[in-house]
Amino acid sequence: MLKDTEAIIFDMDGTLIDSMWIWPSVDDDYLCKYHLDKPDDFHEMMEGKSYVEVAQLFLDLFPGLDRTLQEVMDEWMDMTYDRYTHSVELKEGAHEFILDMRAEGRKIGIATSNAGTLADAALNALDVRGLFDSVHSACEVERGKPSPDVYLLVAEELKVPPERCLVFEDVPMGILAGKRAGMKVCGVDDEFSRPQESRKKELADYYIQTYYDIRKGTYEVLT
Repeated sequence: MLKDTEAIIFDMDGTLIDSMWIWPSVDDDYLCKYHLDKPDDFHEMMEGKSYVEVAQLFLDLFPGLDRTLQEVMDEWMDMTYDRYTHSVELKEGAHEFILDMRAEGRKIGIATSNAGTLADAALNALDVRGLFDSVHSACEVERGKPSPDVYLLVAEELKVPPERCLVFEDVPMGILAGKRAGMKVCGVDDEFSRPQESRKKELADYYIQTYYDIRKGTYEVLT
């Protein structure tokens, strides 16, 4: 997996930190607050989209919602900030893996669909922000995942060609983004996306249950 790899780039939610549980409860609370009905494919429609794109999706889905784009994002920030600073943990084995990669001279980055403010809040609360050479949000580029834009932005800042980057992702749209960037991609198990495991394995090059699988050599090679 690590052969010819100069940079490791992580998605954040569900990949690097155990945080996907936050959003269904926030969505439900928000919809309840404004008496809105959730479409059947609600979460699938949001997958991979940036924080800004998801807020716009809400406005498109619920034209009667009398809120501006910024007001929607500000309300979500108020609802989630405390949870990102007090209630999330790194995924199993992630910290040790990052230290191993840094010790071997590889560059480390994050390409998240989440808001940069929440990414920084979580990383600082976990005292790991200094381990990353580049952290960018899909809100900073024209298109969120599955477009490759945010991964290419991080690779450019790391000064590493895409073909020498290894991406870690937990959802199909994120895996597609990494592949479209010309990078190798390792799928990561997460409870929230476990129903999509077969699709994740169809798209990814490798698959892990935890980051300890890499050290132990027990990861799945899919291609």
